[in-house]
Amino acid sequence: MIRTAPNLFSYTPYWAECYGTAPFLPTTREEMDQLGWDSCDVILITGDAYVDHPSFGMAVMGRVLEAQGFRVGIIAQPDWRSTADFSELGKPNLYFGVTAGNMDSMINRYTADLRVRHDDAYTADGEEGKRPDRAVIVYSQRCRELYKDVPIVIGGIEASLRRIAQYDYWSNKVRRSVLLDSGADILLYGNAERAIVDLTHRLALGESIRSIIDLRGTVVVREQLPDGYVEVDSTRVDWPGHIDKIVNPYEYIPEPAKCAEDKAKADPNAVQPIRIIPEPLKGKQRLDGNRTYIRLPAYERVAKDPVLYAHASRILHLESNPHNAKALVQRDGKKEIWANPPPIPLDTPEMDAVFGLPYQRIPHPRYGNKKIPAYDMIRFSVNIMRGCFGGCTFCSITEHEGRIIQSRSQESVIKEIEEIRDKVPGFTGMISDLGGPTSNMYHLNCNDPEIQASCRKLSCVYPVICQNLKTDHSETTQLYRKARKLEGVHTVAIASGLRYDLAVEDPEYVKELVTHHVGGYLKIAPEHSEEGTLSKMMKPGMGTYDRFKKMFDKYSKEAGKKQYLIPYFIAAHPGCEDEDMLNLARWLKEHKFRVDQVQTFYPSPMALATAMYHSGRNPLKKVSYKSEKLYIPRDLEQRRTQKALLRYHDQDNWPKLRKVLQEMGRDDLIGSAEWQLVPAEEKKKFSKPAPAKTAPVAQRAAKPSMSNRPTALARKKAAAKSSKQTRQKSVKKRAK
Repeated sequence: MIRTAPNLFSYTPYWAECYGTAPFLPTTREEMDQLGWDSCDVILITGDAYVDHPSFGMAVMGRVLEAQGFRVGIIAQPDWRSTADFSELGKPNLYFGVTAGNMDSMINRYTADLRVRHDDAYTADGEEGKRPDRAVIVYSQRCRELYKDVPIVIGGIEASLRRIAQYDYWSNKVRRSVLLDSGADILLYGNAERAIVDLTHRLALGESIRSIIDLRGTVVVREQLPDGYVEVDSTRVDWPGHIDKIVNPYEYIPEPAKCAEDKAKADPNAVQPIRIIPEPLKGKQRLDGNRTYIRLPAYERVAKDPVLYAHASRILHLESNPHNAKALVQRDGKKEIWANPPPIPLDTPEMDAVFGLPYQRIPHPRYGNKKIPAYDMIRFSVNIMRGCFGGCTFCSITEHEGRIIQSRSQESVIKEIEEIRDKVPGFTGMISDLGGPTSNMYHLNCNDPEIQASCRKLSCVYPVICQNLKTDHSETTQLYRKARKLEGVHTVAIASGLRYDLAVEDPEYVKELVTHHVGGYLKIAPEHSEEGTLSKMMKPGMGTYDRFKKMFDKYSKEAGKKQYLIPYFIAAHPGCEDEDMLNLARWLKEHKFRVDQVQTFYPSPMALATAMYHSGRNPLKKVSYKSEKLYIPRDLEQRRTQKALLRYHDQDNWPKLRKVLQEMGRDDLIGSAEWQLVPAEEKKKFSKPAPAKTAPVAQRAAKPSMSNRPTALARKKAAAKSSKQTRQKSVKKRAK
């Protein structure tokens, strides 16, 4: 069933629309006075500096609400150590809206090795320390301290990815829903324009926030569950192999005719009890999606049982299509976390309207001449779409924005380029990017809306491209050509990540891209070379990369250009053994790549790969206690070693790599031959050794290694053990 929603801008505007449009949403009382406001209807609190640009979430939310007639103020990066900054704009009439900003506050502050970053791209002059860890929780608590009776609405990527119980890499434990930890009244997840507009109008009409429990794209706390629903019990992974429908021995089943008669006479307003069915029977019964919810394992259980956590993660991802997803329920103590189905995606006219709002496209004047690095990176770029159907397990875009692509019209994009040309200071004629989460998914969706509405695939392009997926890039190609022809625009670059397995399906697009929109280098993301690891990432094999490279080289040569691909790779991904990284390093050496664009796998909340990391199981398949266990490089030294293998050319890594290669029994890769990875250690001239110093006992005590790396010795022992067991079984068999 294709689900629809009212047009985002079809609501009757709130009475405060008479105040018109603010040059910048006010950040101080003085700015409110200049606008003639005595109060704000909504106050948005963000962990980012305030940049009035459609790439910054708070600017979008603020301008969308302003277009609905509401007076919106912004408190950017308040000092969370007291409530003083939170009272700057007074008490809001409707609610506080709280977000950590465009990035998760923990990922913003810590590297994958858990080191503290020394800069913040979303802060003036990149200054660190302007937002707290777990900013959504801290900001919400300060708001509650200040005004106990004002509703608190949380959203943005930090809240979105913590909407139910989630594994937290920084504390190495499963945390409960951020809705409970923050004390907020409601959580908005995903791109929340629909939810925030509907919520704000309902509050303005006098509804209590406690009564607003049915909004798509929201999560609420419920003391009791609604009557008349069917509960699909998905709290277990070890259901028996065959389950018959549960029969109530006291149930009276009337004759069919009488049943129909009774049904006709039944009171339609009568309260119906909740009906519970086991998860294995879900597919055998026709269920009304509007009156069905899925019960996940309780927080207390997933916090202690990694297998149940992986199972819950799989269920959440399977229930992500807004057209067929059901509500999810997870018990936490005596409370129920109720996650409504995802929001209906915006259509093209709605996307155009959101991006066409009166953004100033520059930082707020309060920052003076200070530079905001994130803004400098995107100020000449244009976001043309949202969403991603790639399904990469290590990425959280899908969990936040969804799999259905939401695209703007070509006219809307061209208009924004013209605004950049005419309004943005410092424009020299170069558009730095036309893109989004993936640059070449613009207007690519399912060929059949009915099929899309019923689909539950985690990816449209893995293991192969779905036959129902549109792969014709003609709209993107046309957009590129129109943008190039604009007066005052001499270059349109493509800097967003490219899905090359889609690109090879349209050679005309590749030729257009390579000929006109690559400035010498093009970023792509194979992520790995080994099939075992790629299957855990849901990424295509290197054969597709080779096809794309041939096309890239061919069209570069035809254009008379020397251009190069810059591949991205990930180290220490769940399922990736040192042997896999070694093979990738050898592939890089063979192809003469000395890559710097590498990263260590970062377990972000709610991603499928994070569930793999925590549980050691693969939620891409049905999870059970007997599921195959994955190799997980968790130990910090293991993770650094795998990253070092990617950067085999860095001589600082050579001592570490020599030791690892020896442990793996691959001494043959140490030497000066072209195919060898690292050079042999230079022999030092003999000198009389200094007397050895005896270390204190505490220092001499050996520390147990957390590494589960299969060393050469461990491999020999395992092989010998296996051989011995085989011989013993053979002897027993002959004896019988």
